[in-house]
Amino acid sequence: MSVRLHFVVEGQTEETFVNRVLAPHLATYSVWGKVRCVMTSRRRGVIHRGGLLSYAMARKDIRLWMKEDQNADAVFTTMFDLYRLPSDSPGYDQARRIGDPRRRVTALEEAMREDIGDRRLIPYLQLHEFEALLLADPQKLQCEFLDRDAAVQNLVVLSSRFDSPEMIDDGEHTAPSKRIIQEIPEYQGMKASAGPLVAEKIGLACLREKCKHFGEWLSRLESMGGRL
Repeated sequence: MSVRLHFVVEGQTEETFVNRVLAPHLATYSVWGKVRCVMTSRRRGVIHRGGLLSYAMARKDIRLWMKEDQNADAVFTTMFDLYRLPSDSPGYDQARRIGDPRRRVTALEEAMREDIGDRRLIPYLQLHEFEALLLADPQKLQCEFLDRDAAVQNLVVLSSRFDSPEMIDDGEHTAPSKRIIQEIPEYQGMKASAGPLVAEKIGLACLREKCKHFGEWLSRLESMGGRL
């Protein structure tokens, strides 16, 4: 069985990650990935993409792509951060009262599935943001930041304090990306290029082992096709 999988992602970092890492891997399962950043605005006929500014805009974009491709072999998924998820997202207020981040993210994904109302959608929210994947093995940051040995070691120690990098929280100054930027300030301007490269160096085997929610999503995507 062959499946065409459409990714609607938050920004350029996720787009590059899908193109460099996820799509080639999923192709070995006959799952053919295509990715685009979520539409944020349309001005004078020009579409602007990247950055999840509102759920309403994301919903419109997802449903538009679904309308454009109604073929039976088309499946859709998202890759949005739980961190700073727009407050107009379905189930947002109820989910804020759930203490366990894993249960919270699952509730939000289910609410999105119900809101879109199309069985072809597999919603995915990254706990708590893309950079959690990099903290699965912070040592690999040295591949892109060669002179930051001490900073990388600090991130290794930080990650060891959590049972999973997905549990590193969503505080304004303590979210995964903020922790990396505190140690490696230049990451701020390089995240769209360096982030996916570091994730690629870490490898999917480590990512799915350390990041269980990510791993469950990946396994579900793999299961849709037949291994080549």
